[in-house]
Amino acid sequence: LSAGVCCCCAALRPRYKRLVDNIFPEDPKDGLVKADMEKLTFYAVSAPEKLDRIGAYLAERLSRDVVRHRYGYVLIAMEALDQLLMACHSQSIKPFVESFLHMVAKLLESGEPKLQVLGTNSFVKFANIEEDTPSYHRRYDFFVSRFSAMCHSCDQDPEVQTEIRIAGIRGIQGVVRKTVNDELRATIWEPQHMDKIVPSLLFNMQKIEDIDSRTGPQSSPTGGVKEENPSVLAENCFRELLGRATYGNMNNAVRPVFAHLDHHKLWDPNEFAVSCFKIIMYSIQAQYSHHVIQEILGHLDIRKRDSPRVRAGIIQVLLEAVAIAAKGSIGPTVLEVFNTLLKHLRVSVDLELGDRRSSAESATLSTSSKENDERIVQNAIIQTIGFFGSNLPDYQRSEIMMFIMSKVPVSGTASQSLDPSHLGDMGTRRIQIMLLRSLLMVTSGYKATTISNALPAPFLDPLLSPSLMEDSELRQLVLEILHNLIDRHDNRAKLRGIRIIPDVSDLKIKREKISRQDVSFMKKHGQHLYRHIYLGCKEEDNVQKNFELLFTSLALTTIELANEEVVIDLIRLAIALQDVAIINEDNLPMFNRCGVMALVAAYLNFLSQMIAVPAFCQHVSKVIETRSVEASYFLPETIFKDKCDLPKSLEKDETDLFFLTNKIAESLGGSGYSVERLSVPYVPQVTDEDRLSRRKSIVDTVSLQVDILPGNNTEDKVDNTEEITFEALKKAIDNSGLEEQEKEKRRLVIEKFQKAPFEEIAAQCETKANLLHDRLAQILELTIRPPPSPSGTMTITAGHAHYHSVPVYEMKFPDLCVY
Repeated sequence: LSAGVCCCCAALRPRYKRLVDNIFPEDPKDGLVKADMEKLTFYAVSAPEKLDRIGAYLAERLSRDVVRHRYGYVLIAMEALDQLLMACHSQSIKPFVESFLHMVAKLLESGEPKLQVLGTNSFVKFANIEEDTPSYHRRYDFFVSRFSAMCHSCDQDPEVQTEIRIAGIRGIQGVVRKTVNDELRATIWEPQHMDKIVPSLLFNMQKIEDIDSRTGPQSSPTGGVKEENPSVLAENCFRELLGRATYGNMNNAVRPVFAHLDHHKLWDPNEFAVSCFKIIMYSIQAQYSHHVIQEILGHLDIRKRDSPRVRAGIIQVLLEAVAIAAKGSIGPTVLEVFNTLLKHLRVSVDLELGDRRSSAESATLSTSSKENDERIVQNAIIQTIGFFGSNLPDYQRSEIMMFIMSKVPVSGTASQSLDPSHLGDMGTRRIQIMLLRSLLMVTSGYKATTISNALPAPFLDPLLSPSLMEDSELRQLVLEILHNLIDRHDNRAKLRGIRIIPDVSDLKIKREKISRQDVSFMKKHGQHLYRHIYLGCKEEDNVQKNFELLFTSLALTTIELANEEVVIDLIRLAIALQDVAIINEDNLPMFNRCGVMALVAAYLNFLSQMIAVPAFCQHVSKVIETRSVEASYFLPETIFKDKCDLPKSLEKDETDLFFLTNKIAESLGGSGYSVERLSVPYVPQVTDEDRLSRRKSIVDTVSLQVDILPGNNTEDKVDNTEEITFEALKKAIDNSGLEEQEKEKRRLVIEKFQKAPFEEIAAQCETKANLLHDRLAQILELTIRPPPSPSGTMTITAGHAHYHSVPVYEMKFPDLCVY
């Protein structure tokens, strides 16, 4: 009995009070009176309407004992409360819970660590109880605040500090579990709660991580101690919290992470930031990954004016998040990711160039470090773009390839997404190189079923445009991207390096039969590819890598896309490149001329073995053997050495050193190849993209020699030879007028096909088809005759002529003879 209460008064007290009083022994060291506790429990189960009164009375006693520092009775009261909670699960437990939570709050408010831990343990037990009905009025705001404060305990005693922090983490975990199981669980996801819970967990994860990094491997806890490690508990609680997040509250759980990382300056270095977001990406549901990516992009926009290392740290976090999310559901953020990254790439280039200009003015040394930091940002962006793109499905990757290509600035174009006007030549080049590097990573490992899917026309033209730039690095990147898209059987590694391959069969090259779609692609776009390879070989700043990549381009085209018609075209292209080196109307350095000759030798050696025509292989081998003895600088193994003696000149009459068209035609004709087109020299056509490049016009590569015989009398010759130079043609032709005429002509053709009757169009097509049929029939009846006398020729020279003789064919209509 309580002191001062007589026996008569005690007998008149309510039964529930007497039962509660009986569980407390005279000496608190004896602990809870178990027999009387069983009576109290039976009474509470039998009369659940008395639970609220029992709870209120226990709370009254506990409050009094806390004030009086009688902690032994406090322990007994909490033990009794715990047993009553576990035994009573009726609807009447709601008022009792209020008393219980009030008592837990009293313990947490006390300054005694043992009471705080005691209250936390009781709350955790309560959190694990599944209530039959939800409580619509109960809130846990106080507990969230109090447990979060305990997570930041700074007690002078390290053991007490760790104990309180662990209690705080367990309390937060209990709040999360209790509110998630409650129908009113949305309240825990409110920003005011998440702003306390998430930083508290991250604080403990970060602090313990720092301690472990200082103390080294010896401080690693054992399996039993790990359970009491605040870092482990905080990480588990953090994972559990994120795993329970839904679509509507995901952002509220992620945003406090950014605030914590910003406040503690954890983006540089960013090891902890990376580990945090790895935990986030692996803990949340896969379909919500795009929410996290959007938040990272948004934070990158907010911090776009911060130091380069901070931005690089955020981008690195984005890379790690993308690496985890790429295989799952990325949602609608694909283009947003690339658009944002490209925007920050432009910002980084602006800042780098601005620092460079200020460095030139002030001549300070600190700016160089800023430039290097900006390079780190740019490399991080490129890695993220490439990794993200390379992990996308094929249909999305094709769209991203075209999207990135549309951002590459090309000099001379009026509309560009990344306007190069404010960047200058240096900035434009930087943007071009970095975007092409990004595109190279995106195309890595891309295996399209057909080449037309990998290189659609809207993508092919912009991709090949940079190959006309006066920048060897740009051209190298374009060729490497082209290799990624063409090489569908992973043969590129076997062809690495330009060399004379003794036996191609040793490479074990994988190839399949050319599909109809690929044949159609080469008919439409083959000349486009040949043209860019041809022009790429004529650039003066080519280095060994350029020639190696050009050789690989020719070899991969042969493996993946070559039928008999393409083989003939490739041989014509190789002979034309040989002519470029020998005639040298472009005034190329001797190294470039020898490099082109070596390229042609390496490729024809590869091609001859691939098509396995013995006579062709014999001719190629003979030329290579002769070169190895008399002119080793025409072979790649020699010319691309560091120290190679270059010839002073190339003699055109040394036919033993050259691959001859007539012998190639003879060897292939005996094996069933249609070699008529070999007699027609390869000449690239002039297109609009030549005007977009800063290289000299390729009109000077066109050379025609036409033999005009007036009237029907083949014996009548023109008495004089008229030479029309390029300058004369330039003066006679108005380029702008021609462009307008061509545009008008195209417009009329399109309009005709849109509005003209079908019968009229069909009749016109049939007429043209018949005319073509008659022309082909005439060509098949050609007979070879000696070339006409020079007095009957009219030479149109727009640059250079081909050094080798071309057979002349006399047609049945004797008024025209074409060389």
